Formats: sequence, C-alpha cells, structure tokens
Amino acid sequence: MAPKPQKRKKTKHAKTKMPLPVSEEAEPLNMESMGHPEIYPLVLTTKTQEIFNCRVEEDVTEEQPYKLIKKEDIFADFANRAAVSDFYPVKNIVQEYPGDELLLVYDRDFKYGLNFYLIGTEEGKENYLNPPELPEEQEEYKDHIPEETYIYKPPISKPWISMGSEKEIEEESVKDSTKQITYMISRKRSEFGAPIKFSDQNASSVKDAYIECTAYPDKNFTLKQLERDVGMQVVPQIKETSTQTRWTHPKNATTQYYPREFLEEEKEALGQSKTLTEFLNSVSTSVEIALQQNEIMNTFIHDWKCLAEEESTFGDKTDTHLKEYQSFTDLHSLTEKMITCVSWHPVIYGLIAVSVAVRLSFEERVHFSGKLLLQPSLILFWSFSDPIHPQLMLESPDDIFCFQFCPTDPNIIAGGCINGQVVMWDITAHADRIENIKAGGSRSKKVTLKPMFLLEPENNKEAMYIRHCAVSSIESGHRKVITDIHWLPDTFEINRLGNVFENRSGISCQLVTCSADCTICFWDIRPQKALTPQPQAEKKKEESIEIPFDIPSTFLHLDLSWKPLSKIRLSKGETTLDHCPTKLSLSEDNLLFKAQEKILAQSKAVKAGEMNPYQNLENALSNILKPIDDFCTKFFVGTEEGEVIYTDWKMEKDPETGRFMAKKPVSLYTVHDGAVHTVQRSPFYKDIILTVGGWNVAIWKEGIMTGPLLQSCCAPKRYTSGHWSLTRPGVFYIGREDGYIDIWDLLEKTHEPAQSQNICITMITYIKPWTFSAKQQFIAIADYYGTLHILEIPWTLSHPSTNEVSSISHYFEREVKHLDYVEQRKKIREQEKREMELELEKKKVKTFQKSKEQLEAELKMDYESYLELEKNILINLGLNKEKESMSYMELI
Repeated sequence: MAPKPQKRKKTKHAKTKMPLPVSEEAEPLNMESMGHPEIYPLVLTTKTQEIFNCRVEEDVTEEQPYKLIKKEDIFADFANRAAVSDFYPVKNIVQEYPGDELLLVYDRDFKYGLNFYLIGTEEGKENYLNPPELPEEQEEYKDHIPEETYIYKPPISKPWISMGSEKEIEEESVKDSTKQITYMISRKRSEFGAPIKFSDQNASSVKDAYIECTAYPDKNFTLKQLERDVGMQVVPQIKETSTQTRWTHPKNATTQYYPREFLEEEKEALGQSKTLTEFLNSVSTSVEIALQQNEIMNTFIHDWKCLAEEESTFGDKTDTHLKEYQSFTDLHSLTEKMITCVSWHPVIYGLIAVSVAVRLSFEERVHFSGKLLLQPSLILFWSFSDPIHPQLMLESPDDIFCFQFCPTDPNIIAGGCINGQVVMWDITAHADRIENIKAGGSRSKKVTLKPMFLLEPENNKEAMYIRHCAVSSIESGHRKVITDIHWLPDTFEINRLGNVFENRSGISCQLVTCSADCTICFWDIRPQKALTPQPQAEKKKEESIEIPFDIPSTFLHLDLSWKPLSKIRLSKGETTLDHCPTKLSLSEDNLLFKAQEKILAQSKAVKAGEMNPYQNLENALSNILKPIDDFCTKFFVGTEEGEVIYTDWKMEKDPETGRFMAKKPVSLYTVHDGAVHTVQRSPFYKDIILTVGGWNVAIWKEGIMTGPLLQSCCAPKRYTSGHWSLTRPGVFYIGREDGYIDIWDLLEKTHEPAQSQNICITMITYIKPWTFSAKQQFIAIADYYGTLHILEIPWTLSHPSTNEVSSISHYFEREVKHLDYVEQRKKIREQEKREMELELEKKKVKTFQKSKEQLEAELKMDYESYLELEKNILINLGLNKEKESMSYMELI
C-alpha cells in the first residue's frame, strides 16, 4: 500500500544523494526495507524536469506533489538519451508496467533519500491517488496514526560485559572510614527501677566533680576533606497578609432639601433698597467683561501643555528607551583597545566600520613603542550577519583616530593617524566580499537593497587584511594626532590661497584635516603638476619599483610624497601661541547627509561597467578654473581649551611681511570648560551648529555673533561625544564618561535632557545614528573598552510630529530675538551707567564752584521753607501761634 499523500511540515533533512550505478545489470533501488516495495527513488535533473514538465515548485508543488507520465514519453527519452536518461535505472520496471501512465511523486522532504520517486504498480498508484477512508470512529485519531507500525521485540538476556563502571560505582559509594568504637555500660539488676533523688552540689568543693572539656588539635592524625556534596534550594520568603473591611448592615436613607426663599415683604424691601441698586450698578460692567472673556478664551487652559503638539497615536508613549539590538567586539585582538571613530557604510545596509586604538597614555606609548610596532593598527568592518568575524580589516601605519568614506565613491576611505599622517585605502577589489546589493530579477535593472535578516555569513572566515594605498609625507604633514577629517563636497574645490572654484570633474578630490599641532590642512588627492620637469633617471627608477599585487595603484603617486595643499594656523593674536583645534564643521557638511541617493547611483554605474573616475585622476585636473562668487568660506572650529571659533580659510596678505597668512577669527567664545569633542551642523538647518565639550552643550546659529542660542548647565559627568538625530530636528544624543547617554528633546525640555539611559560601564567614545528604513533606525555607540553597541531607536525618537521642523525653527528665531534683546539691554544699561557717572561728576564740579554767598542764600531759603511748614502744621492743629512767629521773624 502506497503512503497516503498528506501536507507535510517543513523540516530540515540532510540532502544525501545515494550513488546509483548506471548499468543494465544493476537492479533498481526500491523501498522494500521500509515496507513499500512498489516505490523506486529517482534523481531528476533540471533538464529532465523540463522535458517531462515536472519542474520543482512550478509543475509539482507541496499541494500537488505528483505527475502522471506516459510510457511512450519515457521510451522516447530512452531512445534520445539512452543510458544518460534519469529513468534508465528503472527501465525494466517501466517496460513491465501494465498501464499506460506511471505516477511520479515529488519527494519534497527527501523521505526516501532522493527528490522524486516512481510508483511501479497499479495498486500503489490507485492507493496514492484514491487513499482508503478511515472509519468514523477513527477519523478524529487519523493524525495520530504512525506511518510505520512498531513491532515489539522482547529483550534477550545477555552475559554481563564489564566496561569499567564497577570502579566508578566503588568510588562513589559511601563507606565507613573510621573504626567503630563500642562502649558497654552495666548496672546492678537490683537497682533497676529504684527511685532516684537529685540534689544540688557545689562543683568546686568535691574533687573531680567539674571537668572542662576543651577542644585541642590531635597530632596523631589529620582529617582531609576530599569532596563534599551539598544540596541547596532557594526558597523565596512569602508573607501572607489579609485585610477585611468592616461590614455594616445596609440601610436605606434619603435626604430631601428645599431652597430658602425670602418672604414677600423682604423681597419688596430689597427691591427698594438703594444699597443693593448701587452695588448691582457698580459690578454689572465688570461681570459683563468677565463673561465676554470667558466666551472668547478658556482661562483654565494649561499653557505649557499647548506649547508642543500631542504625539501621534502610533506607538506607545512609554516606549522611549533605546533597545539593545546587537554588539560587536574584536575577540581576536590580544591588546586592550578602544574605539576612536565609527562610520556606517553609505550604501551597504547593515555594514559599519570602526577604528580601534591601543588604550595607552603618551608616556606608556613611548615606553611600549617597540611592541606596538609589531601589532597592526586596523579599521574593522562589521556586518549584522556575522557579529564575531570582521568582514574586512584595513591596515595602517599607526592607530587611526578619525576616518571617513568618500562621498563620491564609498570604496575610497581616508583616515588620520596618531602620528599625523593621512592614509588612503581603495577597497574596490574587495567590494564583492561585502557587497549585498543584488538585482531584483534577470530582466529588472532596478537595484534593491538586501534586508538585514537575509544576510548570511560567508563560509570563508579568514581575516581579509587590506593594505593602504598611500600615506602622506610625515615631514610635511601634521606633527601630532589628527583629530578630525572631512571630504570636501564634489561641487567645489579650493586652491592654495583658499579661493573657491567650480569642481568640473564631479568627484570629491580634496580633504581637510585638523590636528593637535594647532594646524588645519587642506589636501588634494590628484597628481599636482610639477614646476620643473622630472629627470629621466628618476622616472626610470620609479618605473623599476615593483608594486605589490595586493595594493591597488589608485593613489600610488601620493605614497610618502603627499603634501598638504594649504596649511592654516589659528593664531591667538596678542601672543605667539596658537589655538589647538579638535573638531571642525564646514558650511557644506549638511549636504553630505543628503548624498546617499547620489552615491547609490554612482556605485550602480561603476558596477554596470563604467570606468571608475578615481582610476584616472589626471583627467580631473582642469587648467581653467571658474571661481564661485558669494561662497561662504567661513567654518566653525572647536579647540582643546573649550573655545568655539568662527573663522575663514581664505588667506590674506600681511601688509608688513607681504606673506599670505590666515585671517583673524571672526568670533571666539569660551563656552565649554573642557576640550570640544563634537562640532556638527544640523541635518535640517544649515546654519545651526551643535558643540559638545567639557560638562555642557551649546547650540549656535551662524551669523549670530552675540553668543550661543542654547547653553546647558553643568552636567553631573563630563560629556565625551554627541550627534544630531537624522529624522527629528529637535533631538540630539550626548554621550557621557560614565556610560550614560543623554537624549535631548527641545520640544519637551530645553533646560535639561528629556531622559538619560545607561549603555555601558565605561566612557562612551563615539555616537553615530543611521536610518535603516522608514520604520527602523539604529544608533551605534562605541565605548572605551572596544565594544560597539547597536541600539534600535524607538518610534517616539525617530518619527517627528507634523510641524516639528517649523516649531524648532520658531524656537531658534525666538532665541535669536532674545539674544538681540539682551544685547540691547546691555547697551542701554551701559549708556545709563555712563550718564549717571557724568551726572555725579557734574554735581561734584558744581559743588566746588559755588561761592560763599550762594551757599548762605540756599541755607536761608531752606530755613524759610521750614518755618512755613511749621506754621501750617500749627494752624491745622488749632494752635494759633501766628503772632509769635511774626515777632520772631521781625527779630530775625
């Protein structure tokens, strides 16, 4: 009887192909051992499936797993392909089959070992197509009927074979380890049952009446506890309490009241009362005004709640915490390292790059400099599909403290080292290893992004190390650690004097870096035109140098000879000291947030076969540069002393020396009480800048020279990093040194963070959010111990309200007006102060210039006014002293 067709559950089975010898003498394999001699497993290739129209998941599916095949078609296949035919192993079965059509069944779960099986009898075919119905009393138990009946076999006694378990049982058994001591106590038989009388006795008066048994160590033997089995059960403390309200007998009660009214006589008296009429006339006007105001506006409305709009009903308002999604740690590193910079891949979703550095101070680096040279300095590429093995490892000559993907080609990466060198990588040759972009179909050219849950870890777990293409000259570059690096957008380029010109090549070719050596450098990756022709001997020498096969030649012309295009020093003016920049923000940084679609289109063009523009950078050079008028060349810089500087990168000619020097800063404010770690423009407002440093946060508006729009109070712990939200204009994230992250929401609070959440136990070194989709956003948080935490941003922090952009814009405008008002009040107060000082000076001068006669006249006038006042008071009191006063005046 053939097995009954039923809907099978999707289970995983090992797909093992049984070897089938192709020969005429070999008997076909059937399932007689499993109780189905009429079933013959077969392997049908894709070609055979197309010939007999039994393609998997198209012609035969899980709902329709069988196909009727004519014998003539099988014989025709024998004639065409002979022994190559997949039905050749069952040739004899097909020839001896009495019917005209054979039943071929798709074995989806590989129950019989192969992907198809053939039923070789008419009876099995009928049983499969028309299975017998079960009786009604067994209908409800048909799902529990096993496919194969189990035959009970009674156990057979066998001789004992020792496998060594007796020794284990002997060791685990409990035995007496000490010799038992036996005591015998006797008593006379006559004394049994005799009465006993107890009495008190002084122990000290009787000899040997009191003996103290003190513990002492016995040196004859020692006890050693080898093993001890202890069982323990934790039982929670349970306390049962109950309470009962006092129950009283229910009783029905009613209360009736009526209004108290005036009598008719009292009503008439009140109607004729003049006092009541005057009172009503006096208060009627104010009552009418109050009623009108109540009709116009609600006096009981809560003004603070109406400042911001209500949150959307989608999602729970309590769901405001960041949720841990994944974490990455380099388990193969032998040294303790921290994460210095984090950057999401601009195109490949679920791929993130981090730079790591050894956790050592400057003195420790000098002491262990020999050992550090033997350890590679890396940038690790982590993927959501494999949290243990990095996808790529970019090698560098020293620890990287900042890096950034090229906005034109994400396969080009630039980084800044601790020794002041700029490093370039080209991972174009390894893009297939990390590429997760695939075509939607064979005919469709639309590029789709593979979701994160479809990413599968690669079978090859070998570490892929990639060497750098070029490194800058250590003599001509920075002298200390590079703290920040930025690519200039592909819309413009600058020359040595800082003048801005149109970039006709359409690719980003210039970089800007800042370092702790008090300099800001601009770099150009294109080969510069030499002023003097290069000797032939040097050309031949360069051509003779062999390039390693694993290093692309994209930036070979820059290696060890790359010099900055322009160098700026931020002078303090009065002294010879310079400002030490840590972070900077250009006026075009906000455009990089919106360049993702452009990067995706360019990477698609490169995959389509077009030439990568970075392979031939000489074509990017233009002899005729078109200047750009009205271009803002000013930018913000954060320093190590906590200063925020607004300056210009254009050079100006010094009238005394004739040399081109950097301009003086436009404005300088000392707002932060520590080094500035973040200077970032808002992705929604190009003139709003966030700065984080020391123990506070500040928000600035470009063009406002009176101070910051928002300056927070001193935080409980020092701030170490920060970043704007990519989707909500009023939200930004601040990392602290104690492992907490402060989430600011300007729609909710402007004087303190809306909430704080603990992420790790150590200092947060970098924060980088990323939008995965319209419904899912992530934020990467790196800590001092080298762990990268990926957290999912909740709905309330990722989806803005309807008018949030305009509301935050109005808030910034109000703060600007407030700053203007404060500045005007300061000027007014200073003017009033100067006027008061002038009046005091005038009074002092008049006092010294008065003569003796003028002073006597003033005293006489004061005395006369006093007498006049005295006279009026006496008359008012009824005391007529007018004559006496007159006589007194006559005497005077």
